[in-house]
Amino acid sequence: MELMPNFLFFIILSIGIGFFVLNIKKLIYNIKLGKDIDRYDNKSERWKNMILLALGQTKMIHRPISGVLHVVVYVGFILINVELLEIVTDGILGTHRVFAPFMGSFYNFLTATFEILAFLVIISVVVFWIRRNMIKIKRFMNPEMKGWPKYDADVILYFEIVLMFLFLSMNATDSLLQDLNTPNYINAGSFPISKYLQPLFNDFSQSNLIILERVFWWLHIIGILIFANYLYYSKHLHILLAFPNTFFANLDSKGRFKNNANVTKEVKLMLDPNADPYAVNSSDSPPEKFGVSDVIDMNWVQLLNAYSCTECGRCTSECPANQTGKKLSPRKIMMDTRDRLTEVGDNYRINNKKFIPDGKELLNDYISPEELWACTSCNACVEACPIGIDPLSIIMDMRQYLVMEQSSAPGDLNNMMGNIENNGAPWPFNNQERLLWANEN
Repeated sequence: MELMPNFLFFIILSIGIGFFVLNIKKLIYNIKLGKDIDRYDNKSERWKNMILLALGQTKMIHRPISGVLHVVVYVGFILINVELLEIVTDGILGTHRVFAPFMGSFYNFLTATFEILAFLVIISVVVFWIRRNMIKIKRFMNPEMKGWPKYDADVILYFEIVLMFLFLSMNATDSLLQDLNTPNYINAGSFPISKYLQPLFNDFSQSNLIILERVFWWLHIIGILIFANYLYYSKHLHILLAFPNTFFANLDSKGRFKNNANVTKEVKLMLDPNADPYAVNSSDSPPEKFGVSDVIDMNWVQLLNAYSCTECGRCTSECPANQTGKKLSPRKIMMDTRDRLTEVGDNYRINNKKFIPDGKELLNDYISPEELWACTSCNACVEACPIGIDPLSIIMDMRQYLVMEQSSAPGDLNNMMGNIENNGAPWPFNNQERLLWANEN
């Protein structure tokens, strides 16, 4: 019977980790549905990008208030969970604060640091909640943030507050039990924050304090396992994906657009006087599709971008089209891509890695042409993203599909392209008439 808690802990831990691994496998499977693209070049620059953006949070502090608060929550939540190593070890071995004898006074420094960070996390999360639900900052009030996206953001905040209070309550009852010289509760740790919670538990007997400490301990670890498995369904996947996303981000200059290889080849044939346009090369194969109409037409980095989006809205708040009342929201582009990708991925898995048409596509059913054509391709959204997400690449690829596959473009754009084809310039004048304006004087 003495080993029953250890066995129960091992079962719960195994279930939590098992579901987490399954979710990660689903995530990887969905991302791999994208087309191949080489993002392994210039690795030194990529490592630097990841360290600065994902680890260093350098672009977060461009907005000082939210940036500093986010850094506090990020650093605090990550470092506090180092304590999980001890909890897991204690749970499996049936020990209590197993690392304390080996770390000496440094253990006291760590526990004190964790408590201070936990307190700062609580303050930051409360401020985040106030900004979202009382002040109602504009970028959190866009149409795409209604319903589940809003609930999800609040659920995460509640989760973080509860986990931090469970951590501090566990330490408060633990320190009281240490003061009572309770067996198995060795004198270890420094508790500068949780000591203020001790008066809440002073009237409890030693046996009841043990029960409370164990309840807080179990709820804390179970809560972390639930939180880890909730990530797959939440915008907070960026906790995991910010690192690979910044590593595989596009390192080209923001104004550089990729050329479609098939179109480039055709143009070169047209410009080469010695080329035979009717020659057939056995190695040539026509492209399956120009551009993007659904998520499986995208490359895997674009799909990784979609899952990495934290819905902070910095891209949308910087978008000039959105600021002038246009329908376009770069954040919505990424959210729609993620939702559709999850749907398509489930379709593949349910049907043994075959896609059964469901009568829907990302284009039109999720993202309208009106949104796509509102984009000025200024790259403001890309520049604003703290972790290097590129909504513009998706927008431009979907535009390409509209133009090259459906011949669907705004009238003015069709006129311009017709003029370029016929006159070699965007204007409705042939080459011989371009300089006639000079004779008017």
